Amino acid sequence: MKIKLKLIVILLAGFSTLANAQSRDKYNMWFQYLLSAKLTDKSTLTALSQYRSFDLAYDTRLFLVSAYVDYEVANDVKPAAGFMFLVLDSYKSDNTKKERYEKRPFQQVSLGGNIGRTSISHRFRVEERFISNPNDFIVRLRYLISLRIPFNRAGEKEKLYGILKNEIRMNVVKDEPFDSNRLTAGIGIKTGKNSAIELAFINQLETGSTSNYGYIGYRNNFDWRKKEKK
Repeated sequence: MKIKLKLIVILLAGFSTLANAQSRDKYNMWFQYLLSAKLTDKSTLTALSQYRSFDLAYDTRLFLVSAYVDYEVANDVKPAAGFMFLVLDSYKSDNTKKERYEKRPFQQVSLGGNIGRTSISHRFRVEERFISNPNDFIVRLRYLISLRIPFNRAGEKEKLYGILKNEIRMNVVKDEPFDSNRLTAGIGIKTGKNSAIELAFINQLETGSTSNYGYIGYRNNFDWRKKEKK
């Protein structure tokens, strides 16, 4: 447990140093709420809302809402389809804001597994991006690997867990197909049997630029399956 905790602390400290080296987006923040609800024994609804800012909260960078439903076709194999709507606020060269909207249907497959007590998941996603101002259409491929590292001993009640993620995103184009790489390291703090607060640093590498975020997220798990009457 101590080794795992030290690894997370080192990664968080490294990202903190990177974040302090930035100018306008020195204090990038990323706030998120995630809901996961079992609909049937095989299907789950996942919905989230997200807000990102160039400062601690007020200088809007992005807002999105998203939802998808997956279905377990085999053990830990879950195809899904969903939709996302985004409002994008970026700065132009003259230091004024440019607002764009994006509608994004997507399809994905998630694969789960374990390495000892650490859970590992792989997500492969294809998304069709319809962007305004100017109008554009982009097909993007994404691969995400996630690790959830328990800090409690076997048999003990879970209070803390580690989070490690890396996602690479590629555009389906011949010229400059690389979109970005996103690395996340953090901790989860259980606030109830089915809820947790997550704190992390996120480093996003793009062609010619790097952004770093302080992440604060809250997640809820629900069971909306119909109960059989006795």
